[in-house]
Amino acid sequence: MKELKSWIVIILLAFITAFVIRTYVIQPYRIEMTSMVSTLHPNDLVLVDKISYKLHPPRRGDVVILIPPTDKNSRYIKRVIGLPGETIAIKNDKVYINGKPLNEPYMHSPMVQNYPPTKIPKGYVFVMGDNRSVSLDSRYFGPVPIKNIIGKAICVYWPFNHIEDLDAYSGEKP
Repeated sequence: MKELKSWIVIILLAFITAFVIRTYVIQPYRIEMTSMVSTLHPNDLVLVDKISYKLHPPRRGDVVILIPPTDKNSRYIKRVIGLPGETIAIKNDKVYINGKPLNEPYMHSPMVQNYPPTKIPKGYVFVMGDNRSVSLDSRYFGPVPIKNIIGKAICVYWPFNHIEDLDAYSGEKP
């Protein structure tokens, strides 16, 4: 009987630990749309770090899961392009941060339209998808409150032929 109680306690602790980790530390997320192609594809599975942004603010290049300001029930995955206090502009298919062109080796498609110089407010970031011609992002719904960011996508873990570290472009300076 004592051994059975031990097993029950171990199994219960394992479930509690898994629940706490999934809720507060790391969470899987399935890609559903094409706004991040060619970095991410529909049905890719990514791991989302939910702790990093409690320790430091988002960085340029981070791929994040967020709640868009226009639809509290949706979850989008986008790349952080502009940071608080910066001025972002898009002209002739190029992003400019504080007047300097941004190097974006992950870009998949042209942006189709220009975007006037806009200062990003304190506590907000400007996000865009890598597949700019189809991405619903800050060009349409404006800067996103940092508090709306659920976490940072850190890697693709499925399918196996597409395992990838998503930190490759994080922290890039314009």
